[in-house]
Amino acid sequence: MSATIIDGFQIAADVRAKVAAKTAELKTKGVTPCLAVILVGENPASVSYVTGKEKALAEVGMADRSIRLPESTSEAELLKVIDELNDDSTVHGILVQLPLPKHINEDKVIMAIKPEKDVDGFHPVNVGNLMIGRKAFLPCTPHGIIVLLETMGINTNGAHAVVVGRSNIVGKPVSILLTRRETNATVTICHTGTKDLASFTKQADILIAAVGKPNTITADMIKPGATVIDVGVNRIPDSTKKSGFRLVGDVDFEPAKEVASFITPVPKGVGPMTIAMLMQNVLEAAENTL
Repeated sequence: MSATIIDGFQIAADVRAKVAAKTAELKTKGVTPCLAVILVGENPASVSYVTGKEKALAEVGMADRSIRLPESTSEAELLKVIDELNDDSTVHGILVQLPLPKHINEDKVIMAIKPEKDVDGFHPVNVGNLMIGRKAFLPCTPHGIIVLLETMGINTNGAHAVVVGRSNIVGKPVSILLTRRETNATVTICHTGTKDLASFTKQADILIAAVGKPNTITADMIKPGATVIDVGVNRIPDSTKKSGFRLVGDVDFEPAKEVASFITPVPKGVGPMTIAMLMQNVLEAAENTL
């Protein structure tokens, strides 16, 4: 029997609808949640992500303070822009779209954003609070994955979750979220140094693929009845498409869905959740100013 496809697009729409209702309520108290998205350069994927965020802000009724800077912007100029936004009480969240041009130090930029405006959840203060279970802005993609599991009623308590990938953006934080008491999963993290990856993935009740490489997870690597969450977004050539490419995940989807019990598609799986959780973080940042 084929797996249930987890409709991240619909679940994200439900999250955004709740955020929109709370945003409208906040406006009656004189506070309009505002996000400043800074884009440096014209990286096509980044432009596309920023456009998606701007659209979501409009949809939930938030203020959009997008700033687009040329590729040639210096690190000092970018840090000055961040300082100004840090000091602007009408801006509740600051997000710098990564990757940045090579001449700019990403760590320095992330550190420059005030933790209370770091709606990406990347600042070391927020990462540290996440680690020890204190209140913090949760990184959007990992938080979105947890919401998908909760919404679909997938039991994480005592489940063995295997996370493939150890990035600071997805792999590490989702592992921490899965081990929290309220989620209560047992977590194995696999990465490029893992020997015999399939021996681990086949044990997973919940398998999360976040490596950025097509077909890393094939159907024979999945335990029958497992939940498969595919975080990968990879462009592969496709001459039948107008763009010349199509998007695929890290999982070989068609055969995998015949083995899994639940699976996320790419696109319209994890991706929409990332922006929905970002909107939730901006709302929280605004609420925190009351």
